[in-house]
Amino acid sequence: MNLLPFGQLPSYAPRQFVDAKTDLGDWPQIAPWFDRLEARSQPCASVADFERWLLDWSELSAALDEEGSRRYIAMTCHTDDVGAEKAYLHFVEAVEPQLKPRQFKLAQIYLAHPLRAQLSNARYEVFDRNTRVQVELFRSENVELETEQARKGQEYQKLCGAMTVQFRGEEKTLVQMSRYLEEPDRALRQEAWELVARRRLQDAEKMEEIFDALVALREKIAANAGFANYLDYAFRSKCRFDYSAEDCRDFHTAIEKQIVPLLRELQAERKQQLQLSALRPWDLAVDPSNRQPLRPFEQVEQLVARTQKIFDSLNGELAGDFRTMQELRLLDLANRKGKAPGGYQSTLNEARLPFIFMNAVGVQRDLETLLHEAGHAFHALASRGEDLHAYREAPIEFCEVASMSMELLGNEYLEHFYAPPEARRARRDHLEGIVEVFPWIATVDAFQHWIYTHPGHTRGERSAAWIELMNRFGGDVDWSGYEPARANLWHRQLHIFLHPFYYVEYGIAQLGALQIWANSKTDRTKALRDYRRGLALGGSRPLPELFAAAGCRFEFNARSIEPFVALLRRELAALAD
Repeated sequence: MNLLPFGQLPSYAPRQFVDAKTDLGDWPQIAPWFDRLEARSQPCASVADFERWLLDWSELSAALDEEGSRRYIAMTCHTDDVGAEKAYLHFVEAVEPQLKPRQFKLAQIYLAHPLRAQLSNARYEVFDRNTRVQVELFRSENVELETEQARKGQEYQKLCGAMTVQFRGEEKTLVQMSRYLEEPDRALRQEAWELVARRRLQDAEKMEEIFDALVALREKIAANAGFANYLDYAFRSKCRFDYSAEDCRDFHTAIEKQIVPLLRELQAERKQQLQLSALRPWDLAVDPSNRQPLRPFEQVEQLVARTQKIFDSLNGELAGDFRTMQELRLLDLANRKGKAPGGYQSTLNEARLPFIFMNAVGVQRDLETLLHEAGHAFHALASRGEDLHAYREAPIEFCEVASMSMELLGNEYLEHFYAPPEARRARRDHLEGIVEVFPWIATVDAFQHWIYTHPGHTRGERSAAWIELMNRFGGDVDWSGYEPARANLWHRQLHIFLHPFYYVEYGIAQLGALQIWANSKTDRTKALRDYRRGLALGGSRPLPELFAAAGCRFEFNARSIEPFVALLRRELAALAD
């Protein structure tokens, strides 16, 4: 049974190398294609032949990438389906471990090839340096460890997807329960929050067991590759050529000094408006004037139709891209039991088409999430014409510029969802969310810095480190009586489990997105043209050049944060009641 929301997708281009009949989930059928690439590498007589070899390697990589993506999508859409889980795990356990040494071998061949020196440096500079890192870090003994890491990640997703509560006679997913935190009835909010917190704590021990296993695996992977700790290994494996761990720690301090004070001001204002002596965890999502929650849509179909109108107003090409995604059924947006948490955009790399996954329940955050993931989708479509598979995806720091910019640009047209007063309120909520997310990003990133530079730490020590960071970045919220929930709050952040050290990128990218948004206020046409120019480059240029092409600077220090704190203050004041 096909569990994917989309059917047969149009091919971007006919395959030139891999036979269309090859079962890409069956290693004995895959292996011969690597054999052929290895055998063909040395007879290359010209640069043109060598580049053709690279494109054939790229075609094989894209086809395999899409096979893995399809299985991952099916599994996350239906974590309770045994067949989807089995198909995904088969790929993780039986195909990916075989792929890694073969891809490593081709990377070695590329780097050692006599014709490589004749390739255009401008064209292959980024590919060269990334391939060197791939070869430098590969260890055959890490293949099984990485496979086990993927298994543990799937275990975490399955555990999260199964979490439900009984609320007033109905079974609800935890995502569905988030709606109640926006209700003016404070007792109702507290009841809903406590129910979810208790449910999460039921699985806290299992979460800790999974994470202990993940930390042990990652430390072993780093040690095998010759690194003192997993932090150093992760920075190298992520090809972070343009900034260091020390830069990230300076970023944490800049957030603490410049953004946390603004967060505390907003919290003090909220407390005063709600006439409370202290803000509690269930007081953070409700409208501070106790107005009814913003409900941008009731049905997912309304979310899609109204978002289409936003893109129609913003830019004709973007509007056409989003329409194409609907026609090809590349959206799975509604929350349901058995669906993995969160939201993501996944590129089907052979079709060169994006797929959006999320868990919509009818709140304003759902609209922001769809705009965000649509930005990623527009990025995938803008770089669709790039034939080198490795260049169709940019570094995460720039990928998130694409998505976060779209949140800010799209929010200029919220009247397609709301009457003008509610649209202004939604815009202010979004800007407040940006203020709130910077300290959370610092907390999550600093926590991972601590975890992976404290080998052999105990769970108690890890919890104490988290609490210390919450005190540093968490603002002014009273958690008394709910200390266990606060100590385990990090369990909900899937990046810590699934994508270690992938989180600071959101902060770096948010500063880029704020620049693009500021540019749009001066000249929207030029800002969108620059934005699309940057996206079209995919990952073919170094990170600072991608930012520059999109009309922004690659900076995330105290100096660069200061003007955007001032911008946020001005915009928040302009949108105040």
